[in-house]
Amino acid sequence: MSNDISFLKLIFDASLLVQLVMLILLAMSVASWAMIIQRAKALKAAQDHADKFEDRFWSGVDLNKLYQEVNARSADAKGMEQIFKSGFKEFARLHRSTGNQSGVNAVEGTARAMRVALSREVDELETHLPFMATVGSISPYIGLFGTVWGIMNAFVALGSMNQAQLTLSLVAPAIAEALIATAMGLFAAIPAVIAYNKFSHQVERLENSYGNFMEEFSSILHRQSVAADQE
Repeated sequence: MSNDISFLKLIFDASLLVQLVMLILLAMSVASWAMIIQRAKALKAAQDHADKFEDRFWSGVDLNKLYQEVNARSADAKGMEQIFKSGFKEFARLHRSTGNQSGVNAVEGTARAMRVALSREVDELETHLPFMATVGSISPYIGLFGTVWGIMNAFVALGSMNQAQLTLSLVAPAIAEALIATAMGLFAAIPAVIAYNKFSHQVERLENSYGNFMEEFSSILHRQSVAADQE
């Protein structure tokens, strides 16, 4: 066996099962990185969109006018904008109904509609996060399996040699082949875990922001309903 050990040569010389493990880990790493980039862009856009809409909401604009603006681009409404649209639409529908809906009941119905919209928006924000968590948790074990299998095969092969043939130059390549699988497992897992933790925190912050907006919007609608009932 040649003393010149290269990374690619170790991969190509590994057993078929170890190569399959490496291929799986490479595919998981590529998919994970693609999702990390996509989620980073999506969450940044969601935060920017929420900040922009909140500034518009608190600028003193008439709520009916704001609803018409949001409704005009209904296909593009998302995040806080979608929550506002769902809430205001339900509030207006309940007020137009011919039943015995009081202002308080209208606000409660509006809150329920906004909670449903919030749940949908959070589900959208959490897209791909379960996959990142899965990659981060199982990749090291997949790599470890490849390493154990490779080392086992290496010792089986070494066991067929006589003691005079056993040198470090024969043992080192076989062990190195197996350890590459562990390295690739860590290479796939570490970015996925970091991204998952970062994105989970961002989603939590956005969810809190959406929840605070819902409470503030409900308070505004409640005050308007009380004033209308008194009149």
